Amino acid sequence: MFIGHFAPALVAAARPKAAGLGTLFVAAQLVDIGFAALLVPGIEKMRIVPGIAAMNPMDLYHMPYTHSLLGALLWGAIFGGLIWLATKRREAAIGAALVVVSHWFVDLLVHVPDLTLAGAPPKLGFGLWNHPALAMPLEIALIGGALVYYARRTAAPTGNRRLWVLATLLAFAQAVDWFGPKEASYSLAIPATMLGAYALLCLVACWAGWNRRSSFAAA
Repeated sequence: MFIGHFAPALVAAARPKAAGLGTLFVAAQLVDIGFAALLVPGIEKMRIVPGIAAMNPMDLYHMPYTHSLLGALLWGAIFGGLIWLATKRREAAIGAALVVVSHWFVDLLVHVPDLTLAGAPPKLGFGLWNHPALAMPLEIALIGGALVYYARRTAAPTGNRRLWVLATLLAFAQAVDWFGPKEASYSLAIPATMLGAYALLCLVACWAGWNRRSSFAAA
């Protein structure tokens, strides 16, 4: 799962007191941002094992601090606390925290068993990465439905042009993830690419959502 993680961010961002779309895009991938950062010093670990899953050659064999349910809850609590300190809006803080935690549950659908509850076995994952005919439409449905929902529940003076730019970038990023060349072995280029991609998507999301306002209050 890649751009499907941003679906909860788009849904949450449509609320009138929510954190900004860019902030919620960070929340949606905070677990993976943390994972990429922890890969660099070797605190968390992965390797490339061709064939480990039909859609993904990454063997994510040691990631107790980011991809355990307990870890996701802690990341969510910390991020939600930071949002509350910055905004003093309880709804924004709770929404951001829930978006962070949603990452683990969305991953649970597609990962082969490499997720944990608290950093130790049992390892969990429903394995849709081994079933592209299910995983790919699911990802498209999640992000497509969330984009439509966000577009209908918010409005901007400039219309939806910025949102179309974001949607196009998301589609391009997902196409590269699915069909682009794969690394033959692990190197620091992998976490660097992850961090660069997340930074770009979050910046564009911030720009796309900057002047959009929720229509819930008016309704």
